[in-house]
Amino acid sequence: MVNYSRAHICQCLSRLATVKRNSVVTITGDRRKTGEGFVQGVLSLARGLIELGVLSGDVVAISSFNSDGYLEWLLAVAYIGGIVAPLNYRWSFKEACLAMSTIRPVMLVTDKSCNHWCSELQSNAIPSLKCHVSLGSPTPDFIKTWNILTADMLKVHPLRSSPLNFSWAPEDAVIVCFTSGSTGRPKGVVISHSALIVQSLAKIAIVGYGEDDVYLHTAPLCHIGGLSSAMAMLMVGACHVLIPKFDAKFAVDVIEQQCVTSLITVPAIMADLVTLVRVKKTWKGRDTMKKILNGGGGLSIELTKDATKCFPKAKLLSAYGMTETCSSLTFMTLYDPTQAPGQLPQTFGKISSSVEQPKGVCVGMPAPHVELKICIDGASHVGRILTRGPHVMLKYWDQIFDKPPDSGHDVWLDTGDIGSIDNDGNVWLIGRGNGRIKSGGENVYPEEVEAVLLQHPGVIASVIVGITDTRLTERVVACVQLIEHWQWSDDSYDHVTKNKGLLLSSDVLRQHCLEKNLTGFKIPRVFILWRKPFPLTTTGKIRRDQIRREVMSHLKSLPSNL
Repeated sequence: MVNYSRAHICQCLSRLATVKRNSVVTITGDRRKTGEGFVQGVLSLARGLIELGVLSGDVVAISSFNSDGYLEWLLAVAYIGGIVAPLNYRWSFKEACLAMSTIRPVMLVTDKSCNHWCSELQSNAIPSLKCHVSLGSPTPDFIKTWNILTADMLKVHPLRSSPLNFSWAPEDAVIVCFTSGSTGRPKGVVISHSALIVQSLAKIAIVGYGEDDVYLHTAPLCHIGGLSSAMAMLMVGACHVLIPKFDAKFAVDVIEQQCVTSLITVPAIMADLVTLVRVKKTWKGRDTMKKILNGGGGLSIELTKDATKCFPKAKLLSAYGMTETCSSLTFMTLYDPTQAPGQLPQTFGKISSSVEQPKGVCVGMPAPHVELKICIDGASHVGRILTRGPHVMLKYWDQIFDKPPDSGHDVWLDTGDIGSIDNDGNVWLIGRGNGRIKSGGENVYPEEVEAVLLQHPGVIASVIVGITDTRLTERVVACVQLIEHWQWSDDSYDHVTKNKGLLLSSDVLRQHCLEKNLTGFKIPRVFILWRKPFPLTTTGKIRRDQIRREVMSHLKSLPSNL
C-alpha cells in the first residue's frame, strides 16, 4: 500500500528548485549557490553515493566545519535512505572513535578541521569504514598520501543517470545526533524525518522565519540546535550564510556585509556579540537583524537588556529543549520590538518571568506540537518533566527494549529535568535532575571530569560543580583534595614542573586533562584546593549543592577575571 503521507526532509528540495530556482540560497565565503545549483549538488552527490554502494540504512559520519557542502551531504545521504551521524569536530580522535564504534559508519566525511585524524585512522582502523571522503579541496599529494576521496570525485551529473526517488532508512531514521549520557559517554540519539519537520514548522510559526530571511549559521551543524534551525531555513527557502565556526569579530563583519536578518545564540555567543557591537561607532546590524533565538541556557537580565540595545529591531526569544526532543520544547518571547514600550510580550511567556523566583526559572510555553506533563512525587506540584509526541527521538542507537514501551510512564520521555507548569501553561525549570552542567551551550557531566582528575597521582578526590556565569551560563569549577605529601602551588606550569617536587597547580591539572583527551569545554576553568572533607548526605552521597554554595562564596572574594 502506498503511503502518501510519509515525511522526508528532502521534500524541501522541490521548493528550492522552483520558487528559489534563481535566488541565492547559500553563501559560503565568496561562493554563492542558487536554489537550482544547490539542488543539483545534492542530487549529483546522492547518485554518486548510490554508485559507490551506500545503501538504505547505512550510516555516514560527518565531522566538519559548517559549509554549503555540509548541507549538501546531509540532504544527499538522507535522499538515498542513509542515516547521517554528525560528529563534533572539537572532539579528540579518541572520542570520535568511541562514537564511531557505536554507530559503525560505512563512510567518514571530514574537512581540514579533522586533518589530524588521518594519521590516527591509519593506525586505529574503524572496521566498518569502507572509505574516507574529504569535504574540502585537498591537494593531490594529500589525497594520495591518505588514500581519500573528494566530494567532487563522487558527484554524478544528472544526465548520466535516471531520475531518483526518495528512500527511507528503517523506522524512518535520518540523523544520529550525539549527546553525552549520565557518565559522559557519547550516546547516539536517533532522530526521525517527522521529528525534524515538526520541529522546523514550530520554529517557522513561533520565531517567524520566512523566505526573505538571511540566516547566519552561528551554531555548529553537529548540534541539534544548529541542525533543526538549518532545516527550518531550508523548508522556507531562506538564504544560508555559513561561516566555518563561530568567531565573534568575523560574525559581526558578516552580519553587516550580508545584511543578516536572523541567527541563533547560546549565552556565550550573545555575550561575545554584545561585547563587540556596543563599542562600534556605526552598526548596520541594528537595522537588519529581525529574529534571534537563544538556547543552551537562559540569558541573564543584563545580557537581555544589552542584546535589545544592540539589536533593537529584532524579536528575541529563548528556547528550552534537548537533543532527545529534536531541539526546542518550549519558547519564550523576551523582547518584541512591535510591542509598545513597557508592554510585555504575550506570546510564549512573559519577559518578567525570566527573573529567578522561588519556583524556578520560566522557560516559556510548549510549542503547539509538544505535550508535556509533570510527574509529581508526593503533594508537591514540582516533579520530573516528561514529554511525548512526534518530536521525540526514536531511541538511543543500539538501544534494546526489555519490553514493548506500551504502558504507563514508558510512553513518556523523561527529560531528566525537574520543574512545574503554572496555571497559564508556562514551564518553570527548577534544576537538572541528572546534575549535568550547561557551559557555553555544551553539556558537561561532572562524573566524566572527576574520573579524569582522579587519574592524576596527586589527586585523592574531586567534585565538579557548575557556577552561574553570565557568558557561559555555567562555569565548570573543580574542587580537589590532594594525596598526603602533595602540595598546592599558585605558580606557573613551567615553574611547578621544573621543581620536580610533589606539587600541583591549576595549570598542571589543566594540562593533565588535555593529555587525557578531555575536550576543551569540559576542562574546569577554576580549580579550588578543598582542605576539609566533602560534605555528605546520610547515605554517603556528596552534597553538591552545599559545595556549590561554598564555592560561590569563595569566588566572590577572588578577582573577577578567574
